[in-house]
Amino acid sequence: MRLIIAGVIAMLVLGVLVVPLPTHAQQPGRVYRIGCIPGGPLAPRAHQWDAFRQTLHELGWREGHNIILEFRPPAREGDPYDDLVAELVRLHVDVIVATGTRAVRVAKQATSTIPIVMSPSGDPVGEGLVTSLARPGGNVTGSSIMVSDRSGKQLEILREIVPRTSRVAVLWAPPVNEPGFRAVEAAARVLGIEVLELQVTQAGDFDHAFETARREHADAMIVVGGNPLFFGLRTRIADLALHHRLPAIYDLPSYAHSGGLVAYGPSDTEYYRRAAVYVDKILKGAKPADLPVEQPMKFELVINLKTAKALDLLIPSILLFQATEVMQ
Repeated sequence: MRLIIAGVIAMLVLGVLVVPLPTHAQQPGRVYRIGCIPGGPLAPRAHQWDAFRQTLHELGWREGHNIILEFRPPAREGDPYDDLVAELVRLHVDVIVATGTRAVRVAKQATSTIPIVMSPSGDPVGEGLVTSLARPGGNVTGSSIMVSDRSGKQLEILREIVPRTSRVAVLWAPPVNEPGFRAVEAAARVLGIEVLELQVTQAGDFDHAFETARREHADAMIVVGGNPLFFGLRTRIADLALHHRLPAIYDLPSYAHSGGLVAYGPSDTEYYRRAAVYVDKILKGAKPADLPVEQPMKFELVINLKTAKALDLLIPSILLFQATEVMQ
């Protein structure tokens, strides 16, 4: 009897040992390659990718030990991603982390097998990148910048700073920012604010857009971000707003850090921390198709008092009290 029991135990142990690992499950001793497409030149986004690295480190991943990060940033804003993504596919990276809808779309077209993490994208369902937020399907998941009530809050903040606001210029880039623009339109209708639409598609369009805002007597401006063109030119946009004496609100803290008056929106480092969490789950065996797309949960209000002073604006104490950061 003892021999029979011993034999059964041995068979069970051997059975456990020979069970194959899932395709993407973490394997001891293996070094994983993570391809990173920053969405524009890397330097302006260094603090975001530092947050990505730090979170990976906290989750037990060490560069050069069990992961290698393969960064492939475009040389200039607006450069194509095709060759950069193709190179990562040739390297057989285990995951691709891509910033922005355009970069994610190119990655999705290049591979249907390598997991892709959006960090973030605009409207992933509307853009056809995922089937739904809850069940992405395919090989794409990650974060979306879509937030239903952000535009209303931004308009309310502008009215706190400039109470007379009745006409707001909305600076946006089609087609990637159309959902954001439509959200501003809807919120403005509720508040009885007129919208002056200003579309830009390239760097040379900004001067004309701001001149139009001044000529049409806009009281303030909302800059609908979430695209590499705006992010890469955020200092110039802030300078133009100051030059034209136009109070403007932005959607990421980095814009206020670059001279913008005020920013309200998701933390621009939190997306990258969450991207690291997605990468960790995928390398440990999770499938992108089963990982729900996240919408932002952590918001920041950043106020630049130096810019407010240059515009002769007095920031209400209630906003200063609510602010995540006040820049002197």
